[in-house]
Amino acid sequence: MKQTDGIATAAGETGAVAKVQPTPGTPALLVLCAAHFMDAIDLSDVGVALPAIQHDLHMASGSLQWVVSAYALGYGGFLLLGGRVADLFGRRRAFMTAVVVFGVVSVLGALAPTGGLLVAARLVKGIAAGFLAPAALSLITTNWPEGPRRGRALGWYATAGACGFVGGLVLGGVLTEVSWRLVLALPVPIAVAALLAGLRLLPEDRRGGTREKLDVPGALTATAALMLLVYALTQAPAHGWLSARTLVLFAAAACSLALFLRVESRSRKPLVPLSFLTRRATARTNLTIFAMWGAYTSFAFLATLYLQNVLGWTPLQTAGAFVPLGLANGALAPFAGRLAARFGVHRTIATGMLLLALSYALFFRIGPGSPFLTVILPVMVVNGIGTAATFPALNMSAVAGVPDRDQGLAGALLNTFMQIGGAVVLALVTAVVEAEQQADRSDPLAGYTPGTAVIVAAVLAGLGAALLVRHRTDSRNL
Repeated sequence: MKQTDGIATAAGETGAVAKVQPTPGTPALLVLCAAHFMDAIDLSDVGVALPAIQHDLHMASGSLQWVVSAYALGYGGFLLLGGRVADLFGRRRAFMTAVVVFGVVSVLGALAPTGGLLVAARLVKGIAAGFLAPAALSLITTNWPEGPRRGRALGWYATAGACGFVGGLVLGGVLTEVSWRLVLALPVPIAVAALLAGLRLLPEDRRGGTREKLDVPGALTATAALMLLVYALTQAPAHGWLSARTLVLFAAAACSLALFLRVESRSRKPLVPLSFLTRRATARTNLTIFAMWGAYTSFAFLATLYLQNVLGWTPLQTAGAFVPLGLANGALAPFAGRLAARFGVHRTIATGMLLLALSYALFFRIGPGSPFLTVILPVMVVNGIGTAATFPALNMSAVAGVPDRDQGLAGALLNTFMQIGGAVVLALVTAVVEAEQQADRSDPLAGYTPGTAVIVAAVLAGLGAALLVRHRTDSRNL
């Protein structure tokens, strides 16, 4: 999008009369933020309710993990397809449809009488999220012009996600005390509000022009490759990284990926143009968020184990420990986008990654009786500041210089690397922690130090990629 006298002009349009479209107002942005908030809540609230779900539905431990893994499988597997569908068939249409499916399946999950139906509902909800996330992000990046206005919008969008994630932990703990079914129904009122408001406030999809056909072979092979990869990663810790099952799954994912690349290289209208994948700024930004989100997911896992298993905190107290992280993030993220637009996206990302590395390094100070105020609180606050600086800037970096027709794809790639990064780094940290704990069962802190070291190393690797992020854009885009 280019901006002329406060009017957003559709990039790439030619002719004497170019279509102009005013930038949507704050209410429209709130609709997109509400959907992101809803998605983030659903990522975090279920974990607290798992013991109650297991007891009520008589689920085995091996089946219980699929309440979480099925969502990740659908989410990670369908992001690329969801992003391209939004680009080709209308971002508003894709967004509204995904919100409806998300809300309906939330109701079905809350009413599920068996574990199998609950897992199925979580899978479909994850698929809906795979369409929702890139559509919402691309609605922002195609309707708010590059620069401070887009930075501000992305800052609020990131704030909504952070508040949703932390809010999900707290609300999940509170509602589980009443019924775990209320936890699964938590997104429903938000979905209804987003649907009703979105129908009135979100800009209509542009009409006219020739609509490209969806690359069906590319969509099938990409979705198969991503689903196989996410499935392999979620199963590997339980079945062994070198087990025949795990190796076959990784081999199948690799074959599907190779087939996808072959299909795309021969397609006239590919799902993901190979030139887009090899774009240096795109690759580096995606590698950075791979490391950033992988480290955060692993830290949340490790910190939760420490607070409950070592310090003996309740699930609700544990959720409360993350509130300062969410508050710091929520207070600063709206301004981080503007700072990134003013001082440079790559500088903001690098600064944020340094702060994240510092926060995880502070976690090395934990002990059997560490006080919250002097040990845990600094970790959470610094982490919240680092996340506030990094996440909006990474979203800006992912779409900078990308044509409007590919904005959904750019957002989908970013979210795909984010989800896979969370699975990969968490699997590595889990493997390290379990190995250390099996070697020394007498030490309650066994595994925490090497696990934290893996997290810090992941962030530093992401920082290395962030330092290379450069965009050949003028000062209006930075």
